[in-house]
Amino acid sequence: MVKENRIIQVKDINIGNNIRKYRKQAGYKQIDMVTRLQLAGYDISTFSYNRIEKGTQNPTVSLLLHLCNILSCDMNELFGINI
Repeated sequence: MVKENRIIQVKDINIGNNIRKYRKQAGYKQIDMVTRLQLAGYDISTFSYNRIEKGTQNPTVSLLLHLCNILSCDMNELFGINI
């Protein structure tokens, strides 16, 4: 049996932490974000949103775009990229 080599990313971006940071800076609670997302047409539950901020669920690109609109930031900021 051949063992495959895998690359393990140990310094991957935890985008959930960045989302939480910008949410708190905007003065929103998680339920506020879920409500705003739903009103914008993005179907998400409080449970799913919580998991995204915890880093146990990955956000979709469309969710990230909605978050940028709600939080008045750009994608680079959510990914922690300072240009």
